Amino acid sequence: MPNPSVKRAYAAAIGSALIIGFSFLFVKIALQTEDPLDILAYRFLFAFIAATLFAFPGRNGIRKIRTGALKLIPLTALYPIAFFSFQTFGLLYATSAEAGMIQGAVPVFTLLLAALVLREHTGKAQMSFTLLSVAGVACLFAGREGAAFTASIGGILLIVCSAFSQAGYNVLTRRLSQSYTPKELTYFMNLLGFVGFGLLALVRHAASGTLPELLAPLSSPSFLIAMLYLGVLSSLVTSYLSNYALSRIEASRMSVFGSLSAVVASAAGALILGEQVGLAALLGAVAIVAGVIGAAMAGRKPKASDRVPSSASPHSSNES
Repeated sequence: MPNPSVKRAYAAAIGSALIIGFSFLFVKIALQTEDPLDILAYRFLFAFIAATLFAFPGRNGIRKIRTGALKLIPLTALYPIAFFSFQTFGLLYATSAEAGMIQGAVPVFTLLLAALVLREHTGKAQMSFTLLSVAGVACLFAGREGAAFTASIGGILLIVCSAFSQAGYNVLTRRLSQSYTPKELTYFMNLLGFVGFGLLALVRHAASGTLPELLAPLSSPSFLIAMLYLGVLSSLVTSYLSNYALSRIEASRMSVFGSLSAVVASAAGALILGEQVGLAALLGAVAIVAGVIGAAMAGRKPKASDRVPSSASPHSSNES
């Protein structure tokens, strides 16, 4: 059986997937009053405020972040900046079903990158279960009511870049967890997300002479509720949970848990929005759950790699 630290990492990965799964509902709510770029700006504004209040890494943590910023910038460039930018513009040329199916390949991309960069060894059983979860995601989105497939080559490439960005984040976080705590990584990610998307929104509105419109959504209670969920839970909390999990389990094993968010999103759409779920989608959901469980348990042996190396262990004990 996995040791307690690994169990907590699995719990963190599951919790992150559950929160992300419900985030699609709140994105739909926010889109009723604002465009995607402004939503990202407000999302990370709320995330940064919450990070400053509840996840501030302390004076020593800020010093580490400042001195190691050049090492951390590539992480934030991949996620959230590149991931959300590619995803947002990709969805202009691809449907949500197409994007979901492509995004479902993140575990495979992570597996390949982890083998190349981190030298993580993946057994045949784990690889098979990972592919099962990916196939399940494809079936789930293809079987959704009204699923359409009309993406252009450009749209597909943008979504593929988004998926590679997330895979790169998984691998780079696993490596950086040797030197930084999950709290330090989370704070820096949300800080640069706030600065990056905030500046983009300000420049866009200033160029078009619509700066007052940037503040208009703050008068909408539904928008504020959506931003609280997307910013505090779906950005800050999920990034911390993912960083925590990646500091204790392999990137290739952790990434497959992201497939669970598709199951949660589908269930939420059916239960809350009344969306119809076909047989293919149900079979896809079953395949995802089976794939995640199998990938987590396949070849599971107590190893030193389940924990961050000793050089970071003093930090990790504070994050349990």
